[in-house]
This record gives sequence, structure tokens and C-alpha cells, in this order.
Amino acid sequence: MRTTLITIILLVFSLPLMSQKMKTMEASYTYHAPENVTLEQAKVTALSRAQIQALADEFGTIVSQSNDTRIENKDGQSKVDFLSIGNSEVKGEWIETIGEPRYQISYEGNMLVVTVKVKGKAREIVSASIDFHTHVLRNGTDNKFESDIFKSGDDLYLSFRSPVSGYLAVYLTDAEGQAYCLLPYRNQTDGIYTVNANQRYLFFNIKEAPQNERSMVDEYVMTCERESEHNQIYVIFSPKPFMKAVDRESLKEVTDDAIAGFPRELSSAEFRKWLAKARTHDQNMNVRMIPITIKK
Repeated sequence: MRTTLITIILLVFSLPLMSQKMKTMEASYTYHAPENVTLEQAKVTALSRAQIQALADEFGTIVSQSNDTRIENKDGQSKVDFLSIGNSEVKGEWIETIGEPRYQISYEGNMLVVTVKVKGKAREIVSASIDFHTHVLRNGTDNKFESDIFKSGDDLYLSFRSPVSGYLAVYLTDAEGQAYCLLPYRNQTDGIYTVNANQRYLFFNIKEAPQNERSMVDEYVMTCERESEHNQIYVIFSPKPFMKAVDRESLKEVTDDAIAGFPRELSSAEFRKWLAKARTHDQNMNVRMIPITIKK
């Protein structure tokens, strides 16, 4: 009887671990881009949709629907408005891309067509993720200044709020294969940034930073060497402590006095490897990737 009880307990506690087993999968997607979408934007969209389609095929989707009914009475006549909102989310998350995605570029008439094939590791989502709020802001500190389009010389800010306390990191990756650690700040030597529940944080602004943090806050001005550049901002949050990736001082030269310096950097490949490892060991880690475009 005792042996049977121990076996049952072990099975119960092993079920969440079994359901979180990594699966290797391959995905492909063909994206027909509208006229106003650049090649780089089309490649990002095609890759994202390939990953989402693969997750939906493997793990399924969660479909929800909310209804709202409004009744208005005017001059003895009743008017009923019925609103139905549907939503669908995949039940898996893409953890790591294996190798580099393979793209095929073609044109149908004047329409850009991007086909991508990608291989990676994913896992099933077995519990609700933490619904934190974050906004990339351009030239303003209120959330109404949220934007994914920047011009060279614009200020970059980021707001964040979480329903639970935890730990936060923010990275930016560019098309040159580099990743930059925006948070924790460069002068933070502990490699970790702690946030409290239900508190709005504004990053990269000295004036609005807490008094005890102002000496270490980094402020960022967006720059663009080409006509248009496409970057991604990664906002990484977990209720469990984690340390930022191993990085180094940037080798780029600062030519504008308005720019205090570039953030610490590592290669995009090193960043992806660190992120995949961190997510593998932390089922509660949430990652939000926000594409941004910088123009001259």
C-alpha cells in the first residue's frame, strides 16, 4: 500500500513536467505582402506566422467569445445592439529557433511574396501567462506616445506594469546581428532589475526615474544609418529571479554628443541561446517581442 501511494504521488507531481516536454518542429509559411510593407517587415511577418501556424497545428488553440447586449428605448421603440467578440490564442510557445530561417523571395506581378521555412523547439502552454502591460514610447512619457515607427534623433522610452512582482530585462536586436541590453542599466553590477506589482515604471528617462536610480539611468536616442532599419525590442519578465546574458562594452564609436553611449552588447545568436536556455528552465518567464522601424 505504501509503495502504491508513493507511486501515485510521483505520477501526480510529474504530470506538469511531462506536459512541458520540448518538441522539435518545422514550419513554413508564404506571405503575400501589401505594397506598403518592406522586405524586412515581410520577412518578420512571415516568420512569425510560420511559428504561430506550427504551434496551432501541434498544440491547438484556445477560442473565447464575449458578448455584450445594449438595449436603448426611445419614443416607445426599443433598439437592441448585440456585439460578439471572438478571440483565438495558440496553446504553445516557440522557445528556440534551430539554425537560421530559410527565405525565398519572389514577386507575383508587383506583389512581394516571402516564403520562409524554419525549425525550432516549442512547448505546450499548460497555465495562463502573466498579463503584463508594456509600451514602446516615442518622444513622450505617457502611453499615448506609443509607436513602432521612429525617426533618427527620436527619444526612446518604455513603460511597464505587472500584476505581480518580479524581474525584468529589455533587449534590442538589429539587422546587423547584434543584441543590446537596454535593461538592466549599464551601471548596474548585479545583472538584475526588480519590479513591484501594480506599479507603473518608465525606463530610459532620468527626470522621471526614482531619485535613488537617476545616477545609473541610461537615456537612448534612436539612430539610423540607412534609409530604414528594422529592429526588435524584447521585454522579458518573470516572477522568478534571472540574470541578464553575458555581454560586453559596445565597440561602436559615439559621434554625437547627445548620445551618452551604446548599451552593452552581444551577438544575436548569443542572445537567442541565452533566452532559449532561460525559458527552458523557467516555465513562468514571459517574453514579448515588439518590432520597431527607424527611418532617417
